[in-house]
Amino acid sequence: MNNTTDILRVGIDIGSTTLKICVLDGEGRVVHHAYRRHNANPAAVAADEVEALGSKTGGRRLQVMVTGSVGMGYAERAGLPFEQEVIAASEAVKHLHPGVRTFIDIGGEDSKMIFFEEGRVPDMRMNGNCAGGTGSFIDQAATLLGVETSAVDALAAGAQTLYPIASRCGVFSKTDIQNLLARGVSKEDVAASMLRAVAMQVVSALARGVEVKPRVFLCGGPFAFLPQLRRQMREVLELEEKDMVVPEHPELVPAMGCALKACGEAMTAEELKSRLTHSSTTATRRSPSPNLGEEQDREASPFNSSPKLGEVDARSADGGVCSTGLQPLFESKDEYDIWLSKDSCMEVPRTEGIIAGSEYWLGVDSGSTTTKLVLVDSEGRMVYRDYQFNRGDSYQTFVTALQKLRDSVGDAASVRIVASAATGYGESLLRTAFGLDYGIVETMAHFAAARAVDPDVSFVLDIGGQDMKAIFAQHGAIRRIEINEACSSGCGSFIMTFANQLGYDVADFARMACFARHPYDLGTRCTVFMNSKVKQAMREGAGVDDIAAGFSYSVVKNCLFKVLKLRSTAELGDHIVVQGGTFKNHSVVRALERLTGAEVRFTDCPELSGAYGAALYALGKSKNEK
Repeated sequence: MNNTTDILRVGIDIGSTTLKICVLDGEGRVVHHAYRRHNANPAAVAADEVEALGSKTGGRRLQVMVTGSVGMGYAERAGLPFEQEVIAASEAVKHLHPGVRTFIDIGGEDSKMIFFEEGRVPDMRMNGNCAGGTGSFIDQAATLLGVETSAVDALAAGAQTLYPIASRCGVFSKTDIQNLLARGVSKEDVAASMLRAVAMQVVSALARGVEVKPRVFLCGGPFAFLPQLRRQMREVLELEEKDMVVPEHPELVPAMGCALKACGEAMTAEELKSRLTHSSTTATRRSPSPNLGEEQDREASPFNSSPKLGEVDARSADGGVCSTGLQPLFESKDEYDIWLSKDSCMEVPRTEGIIAGSEYWLGVDSGSTTTKLVLVDSEGRMVYRDYQFNRGDSYQTFVTALQKLRDSVGDAASVRIVASAATGYGESLLRTAFGLDYGIVETMAHFAAARAVDPDVSFVLDIGGQDMKAIFAQHGAIRRIEINEACSSGCGSFIMTFANQLGYDVADFARMACFARHPYDLGTRCTVFMNSKVKQAMREGAGVDDIAAGFSYSVVKNCLFKVLKLRSTAELGDHIVVQGGTFKNHSVVRALERLTGAEVRFTDCPELSGAYGAALYALGKSKNEK
C-alpha cells in the first residue's frame, strides 16, 4: 500500500458557490470527480464527497491540495497544502493543452484570464471586487427571467436579436433586463443578450488591450453548463470554432491542477474527512479585517461610538466569542414573541369579504419586481389584497390579478369599483392600458398608507425590491424625501439574491437571522462587492444564520449611512413607520431598532403599503370630486 502507484492525487476546489473534486491515479487519469453547490457549508459538503470517494477507492491513500476563493481558510485549519487557483488552473492547462495561448475562466463570483507566451512568465489576471461577468451575475439574471439558471442556455439558443445590457454590475443590469421585458422583448433574446454582456465584460475587464490569441482555453462552471455562453465568447473574440478549446470537464480545471501538483503527506479518505470536519467545528470567530472603505464609513457615522449602534462586547451572552460584536437580534424565542405582541406591530384596518351591491376603491402598486392590488371600502378598510411576482411582465401580472379579483367575487356584476389609482414602476403603463382613474407618486402613496396607521408619523422608510424611499414628516406634512439612485444594496433583491445563492428562500433566511448568536458584520457595501465579504465570512467559519443576520444589519446600515447620511437619530422623530416587502422580514425591522435605539412601527402587511395608499388616494379623490 505504500507504493506510490497506489496513491491517488486529489485536488479540492472550494469556490464561492460550489465545491469541485478531481482525483487522478498514478498515470494522471481522472478516476473520480464531483461538482456540487455547497450552500455556504463547504466543509460538510467536502466531507460527504470524501466519504463517497473513500467508498469508491477503498483503502488507497490520498495526497491532497486545496484551492479556491473559500478554500484557503479551510486548508489552513485542516493542515492541507493550498495553491492559488489561477496558478492551479495554469498548471492544468500546460499539462492538458500546451499549445494554448489564452486561458479564460468564469467562476461563481470571479473571472480569470491568463496569457501564455513562450519563454515568458504567464500574465495572470483576475477581476476585482465586481461580480459583473461571472456566474452569480447569470444567476441574478435568471431570477429576473423567472427561470432556473440551467434553463438560460435553452432560452438563449432560440434568440433572434441581441440587445445591449450593462454587465459592469449586476445591479445596473437588472434595470436593463426589466426594461427589455417590459417592452415585450422575448426571454430568449434577453437571455442571449445577457450572455453576450457577460462575454464582453470578461474580455473588456481582463484583456485591457492585450490581444487574445488562439488557441483559447475555456473553463469554469458557466462555460461547462452554458454552451451558448461559449458561443457568445467565440463571437466576441471573433474566433473560429477550431480556435477554442473546451476540456471534457471545464468546471474541474483548477481542481485538476491541484491534483497534478498534490504531494507530501498521504492519508486515508477517513483521515481527510476528519480533518475537513474538524476545520469546520474549530473555525475561529474573529472580527473580520476591516475593508478600508468600510472603516472610513464607520468613522464618518455619528453612531460609531454610540451604544445604540447595537454593538456589544466581543463575548456574547452564551459565553462564546462573537465574530464582530454585533448584538443578536433576539436573545430568545420568548423575547421575539413579546416583541411581536407590542403596539408597534399594527394591523391595517380591514374587514373580510366583498359584499354584493357595495362600492369599493382599487389601488395597484406596479413595482419593479412585484404587483400589489388592494381594494378598500368607503371607510378605507382593506377588504381584498393580492401580491404577485411580475416575472418580467407587469402588464400580464396585473391582468392575472384582476382575474383573481373577479373570481373571488360571487356576483361580479353587483360590485362596483368607484375609482382606481395606480402607483409604482408601471403606473403609466397600467393607467394607459386599463384606463385607471388616477396616478399617484409612490412617495405620496406610501405616506398616505403610513398616516392611516399612525397619523403622527414622523419618518417613513420603504424598502422595495430594488428601490428605497425615506420620507421625513412633521405635523402631517412631508418635509423631505430621499430615494436611492442606481444601487439596490439596501433593498429586497439584495437579500433575496444572497438567500437564493446560499440555498434558502427569503422567509427561512430571515427566520434564521432572528436567532443567530453571532451576527457577522458585513458592513455597508453594494450587492456586487458583498460577494467577497460573504466569502470572507465563510472562510472564517461563520454559519449561515450569522451571515443572514449580518445581511439584516447591512440593509439598514446602507439605508442610514449611505443613502440618508443621517447626522443623528433625532432626525427620524418618535413615530417611525417601515413599509415594503423587505420589512416582512422581522430581522430587518429589529436590526433598525438595534441600530437606532428607537421603537419602530410596522404593519402586518408592509408589502402592500403602496397599493393601500393608492386605494386611499382613489377614495379621497372620488369623494372630493362629488
